Amino acid sequence: MPRSLALRCHRLADDLAGVALDPLDRLDPVPPAAGEVAVSMRAAALNFPDLLMTRGGYQHKPTLPFTIGMEGAGTVAAVGPGVAGWRVGDAVCVSDKSGAIAHHAVFPASALSAVPPGWDWPSAAAWQVGALTAYVALVVRGGLRAGETLLVHGATGGMGAAAVQLGAALGATVIATGSDPAWLERLRPMGATHLVSSRGDFHEQVKALTGGRGADVVYDPVGGDVFDRSTRCIGFGGRLLVIGFAAGRIPALAANHVLIKSYAVIGVRAGEWLRQRPADAPRIRAELARLAAQGTFRPLVGACFPIERAIDALRALERREAPGKIVVEMGAGSDPA
Repeated sequence: MPRSLALRCHRLADDLAGVALDPLDRLDPVPPAAGEVAVSMRAAALNFPDLLMTRGGYQHKPTLPFTIGMEGAGTVAAVGPGVAGWRVGDAVCVSDKSGAIAHHAVFPASALSAVPPGWDWPSAAAWQVGALTAYVALVVRGGLRAGETLLVHGATGGMGAAAVQLGAALGATVIATGSDPAWLERLRPMGATHLVSSRGDFHEQVKALTGGRGADVVYDPVGGDVFDRSTRCIGFGGRLLVIGFAAGRIPALAANHVLIKSYAVIGVRAGEWLRQRPADAPRIRAELARLAAQGTFRPLVGACFPIERAIDALRALERREAPGKIVVEMGAGSDPA
């Protein structure tokens, strides 16, 4: 198999039939244009939107064919005109709408950040999307305060684990839900105070754990029945954060229930928030870098696949076969110093 590969979607299909592992046209990176940086990728992490984009089911619909992968890490191979702050050989994390699962890729310079000190390539590839979503949800939109109770659904996934870590760092009592008891146990050292099965009547357990008050903030990337039951255990004046719909069903909401319990339902699209408010981006990215450097964020990497098995990695994401993030590794290079 050729040394330089890219995981691309050529046509939209529900069964990954339109996805292929393609040889790149050249073994070295494409020269970057003005404002761009070419990166030799070492690892990339999968996110649920990557899967949705191959089906045409995500808000962002890239032009076909496109290279899959919203986040990754590697070394700077070339710097385009007008780019300052990056040099060839720098270890960088990248976060963009697509393009990360390839041996070589070109990104806007604004998509790059420094690899946190002491991190390996899989960790460097897998933290940004979850951390950004958690920060915009809990800090910018949700206003989570120390002493409040945070209920995190899908906590054993990449998005949920990041919310558990940030919630604990902000001083909240964190209730983490998930369907696999062994996976849930991995969240205790990340800051989860209580572990609750998402199967059955979790809302009754949440009310019991909060003395009948309910959760102050609910972080929900799942939707469906989980959202419905969350409305039964959110506290008066609470904030219900809508992150996504991994369960597949987009729930409806009775406005009279919102009125009676006086809670807010808040949509969170973290990447879109930065695009709509670009003036906020430098401050938020700097804060994420600070939190990562001090150890607040450390991604839960559940499985790693070589790029030759990148389609298998997508299937593992689809089947939810591993906790946290699934990482595709490109090889060729030791971990960043």
